[in-house]
Amino acid sequence: MTHHISRQLLSRFSEFVSCQLGLHFPEKRWRDLERRTIHAARDLGFKRVEACVQWLLSSRVSRAEIEILASHLTIGETYFFREKGGFDALESRILPELIDSRRGKEQRLRIWSAGCSSGEEAYSIAILLKKMIPDIDEWNVAILATDINPRALAKAAAGIYSDWSFRGVPEWVKERYFTRCPDGRLEVPFAIRKMVTFANLNLVEDTFPSLVNNTNAMDIIFCRNVLMYFGTEQAGRATGNFHRSLLDGGWLLVSPCEVSSALFADFDAVTFPGALFYRKGGTGKRPAAFSCPLPTEETLHREEPSPFILPVPREHLPPEAGEEKTLPPQPEPSTYEEALALHRQGEYREAAERLCSFLSGSVATDAPHPLFGKAAALLAQLFADLGNLEEALRWSGEAIAADKLNGELHYLRATILQEQGAIGDAVASLKRALYLDHTFVLTHFALGNLTLGQGKKREADRHFANALELLGAYRDDDPVPGGDGMTAGRLADIIGSTRGAGQNP
Repeated sequence: MTHHISRQLLSRFSEFVSCQLGLHFPEKRWRDLERRTIHAARDLGFKRVEACVQWLLSSRVSRAEIEILASHLTIGETYFFREKGGFDALESRILPELIDSRRGKEQRLRIWSAGCSSGEEAYSIAILLKKMIPDIDEWNVAILATDINPRALAKAAAGIYSDWSFRGVPEWVKERYFTRCPDGRLEVPFAIRKMVTFANLNLVEDTFPSLVNNTNAMDIIFCRNVLMYFGTEQAGRATGNFHRSLLDGGWLLVSPCEVSSALFADFDAVTFPGALFYRKGGTGKRPAAFSCPLPTEETLHREEPSPFILPVPREHLPPEAGEEKTLPPQPEPSTYEEALALHRQGEYREAAERLCSFLSGSVATDAPHPLFGKAAALLAQLFADLGNLEEALRWSGEAIAADKLNGELHYLRATILQEQGAIGDAVASLKRALYLDHTFVLTHFALGNLTLGQGKKREADRHFANALELLGAYRDDDPVPGGDGMTAGRLADIIGSTRGAGQNP
């Protein structure tokens, strides 16, 4: 294989890699980029690396092929309990505070390992939680582990590691939390493995936070040794999305070499011995006290104007004698539209407060506003983003009551039930959604994920096959209905990666 790419071609290729993957290869690292691409070219079926690069730059490359490239350009070097200072701070300070604040109330923890590689970090988190919470089976613990590299995810889902992944790990950890395979490698037992969900996610291209990929309402996010490979623009965008993915008071942990006052300006920096965490401003407690009550008998009879009934502007009235008619101004956005815009900006609490007033006024009238169902559904999603699942579930019920035959609303309710750990109820809601609208792709996808998580691989495969069949009617760059901007091609690639790894995203 020819081991040479012209500088002009390397320049174009480095820009391509930055746009597609967010990975930053400045000129001084072009030869490193070339060296890694040589190995990728073989996997992509090319004998000459330059021909491979030309093809990548000029063809419509699939997401699967991009991920093959990513598997060679990203360094997957990791091991259990890497960067010990961060885990020490987690065990001694951060997790005790979270656990104490939730115990006896909503016993729920959500942690995300972003850029998880072969899974050692995510399993380390699971082991730590198992150690710290004796009654962990009574908690709803979700550990999401994502990576762009499907090969790394397949290894992570298998949960079998050589001694090299345990360098620096005490023997008692290996003896207590792992089982020895006949070939001498160590396997993560099912009790630990079931705590972690692995998913294919591109931090540059994919949308997050989102209920679709379970990246909302996080307590803690690990993103170590990932942002260092991103360009400034991509790193800033990912960091902003992490901020929106966290609950108020949530924590973000990056590698010591990624610490930046400019990049993490929206966070508060908190120093611990041997580690620095970034915290999203707030109390760290779930906003359970914030609710949106329906009107009582007393409020029903208050003589207050409904938020849906606005006075007619004078310019819309017939002109008086001698007065010239002026063109009416553009209509102001509705409260629902304003809340929708705030939701997209990550201003969840402000959006929810506006919708509460909006919806309460509608219920107080004899005829609910035409946007009531949509507004209730958005409020349900907002409460889910705020971590208040009780309110989220209640408002999803209000949305369904307003539009009983809308399968997408039953899908929304299923995602909330899944976050609560009510898997059986979630499956039942998804089946109702399927009955109402067999063409809603995300319902098939979600059923595939849930049944795969239950160990029903044959049933899961049937649901995934149905989703892929429906996706065949879309172009690759068409957005999937209800998918928060996810394209049909991207969803098809995720399904393929999920089936290949044998683990739900």
